[in-house]
Amino acid sequence: MTPEPDTRLVGATAVTPGDSGTADRGTVPAAGDLFDITLRVNRVPYTVRVPARRLLSDCLRHDLKLTGTHVGCEHGVCGACTVLLDGEPVRSCLLLAVTVDGQSVTTMEGCRGPDGGLGPVQRAFMECHGLQCGFCTPGFVTTVTAFLAENPDPTEEQAREAIGGNLCRCTGYQNIVKSVLRAAELIRAADGGAGHLREPGSTNGNGPVTVDGEA
Repeated sequence: MTPEPDTRLVGATAVTPGDSGTADRGTVPAAGDLFDITLRVNRVPYTVRVPARRLLSDCLRHDLKLTGTHVGCEHGVCGACTVLLDGEPVRSCLLLAVTVDGQSVTTMEGCRGPDGGLGPVQRAFMECHGLQCGFCTPGFVTTVTAFLAENPDPTEEQAREAIGGNLCRCTGYQNIVKSVLRAAELIRAADGGAGHLREPGSTNGNGPVTVDGEA
């Protein structure tokens, strides 16, 4: 049988280490292959050169220095590494950076308010004491941000279900549920009762950024 083509690398351009040449798209990469990818992270465009096997979580933390994304279990279970990919929550520890070439990513840093201060979800977690050690908090904030964009007026039961995929070893979840409901209140109040979550703010007011993440 003819093997299925590897489509994970469509849109990413392979670069031989130390060279600016390109390889055929859609080919299976070697461990040392480098790829130039473009990402829009927190509304800031980046061009990043990454190894074929670089995880999105590592690209964000080590190449782009956005350490708000935390890495816990590295198996996609705990939810600490959750980011928004084109608005949808995903586990960044399970995605290769090259597979999200050309897409938009929102991290904990991108959930700030338009003025650069705390966004409504972040503020709600602060007000309601929805964190203790804080390690799991970035994943909760991004998850709740996506949830409230779809459901701006949730019930307590819906709030509990929304955070069911994220683990917290400190709080017992009670104050996290309160934080979800409080965030919904803040968003509705800021939007005149409509409850539409505004697009998360940018962490960088500059133009495109180029990053070499070969190491």
